[in-house]
Amino acid sequence: MLQQKQLIYTIIISFITTLILGPLIIPFLKRLNVGQTIRDDGPQSHLVKSGTPTIGGIIIILSILITSLTSGMVNKDLIVALSATLAFGLIGFIDDFIKVVLKRSLGLRAYQKLLLQTFVAILLAIYQSNTSIVGTKIIIPFIDGNLQIGNINIPQYLDLGIFYIPFIIFVVVATVNSVNLTDGLDGLASGVTLIITGFFSLLAMSWGYNSLAIFASAITGACLGFLRYNTHPAQVFMGDTGSLALGGGVATIAILMNVALIIPIVGGIYFAESLSVIIQVISFKTRGKRVFKMSPLHHHFELSGWAETKVVTVFWIVTVILCLIGILALN
Repeated sequence: MLQQKQLIYTIIISFITTLILGPLIIPFLKRLNVGQTIRDDGPQSHLVKSGTPTIGGIIIILSILITSLTSGMVNKDLIVALSATLAFGLIGFIDDFIKVVLKRSLGLRAYQKLLLQTFVAILLAIYQSNTSIVGTKIIIPFIDGNLQIGNINIPQYLDLGIFYIPFIIFVVVATVNSVNLTDGLDGLASGVTLIITGFFSLLAMSWGYNSLAIFASAITGACLGFLRYNTHPAQVFMGDTGSLALGGGVATIAILMNVALIIPIVGGIYFAESLSVIIQVISFKTRGKRVFKMSPLHHHFELSGWAETKVVTVFWIVTVILCLIGILALN
């Protein structure tokens, strides 16, 4: 049985690894002149961030890899989780490389990213449906055993059958891109994610998913260490390399534990950010009016007068509360 102290050791090792990698990789990124371009129509306070090196997600990915592979807990689930994280990180890296190294502002086209993400999601869905002891079933949050409401019987496990693969594709793509949208303020995506993966590490440990507990702890430690360089004022940004990798990691953990439906709860900030963009686009195209001062949601609060650090802190606090609700949701 995995002990809590092993998770703590994993977090500390990943944290220290990230601290060591930072001073080695950040100067290299500066020499490559991979500076972030800031939107002119965004908050004016962000213009000073122009030129800050991006693609810092490499630091996070390397830390997760080193910590996980040296943990002594390597099995199929861990390899799948690492592979998915690397795959999404690679998609993000290609996008970042095209934008900041080759100086093509659009990077990968939207359909290209979507196709690549969908391909990885399909592989993940096929693997899980064929190896999980519950097959194509997923756990429904807040249900303990079979719940009887009138003549309706609600099971704890819902068998999606032929809809499993499309469902997993939706969950993975939605999560990955929602994390990407969340990465817009110093320390926001890394802070929110370390809280969520901290939740998953404890859940995985209590349910006996030892390798996934180690993997989640490695992400937690990597994000915690990355905050050393990413909190305001950020010395480096994770870029799509980091945000897509983190999104892929979070989604993979949930899917391998059959708790994909818990992501909208504990990852509520991710989806609030994504939903704000969807609402904004639909409203502007149908009514010619904006619902938010700017989307994603964190920019709305900034333009409402909140300091960047306040937005980040409040979003962290909300995530802690959502993870506590997640614990209750899974009994």
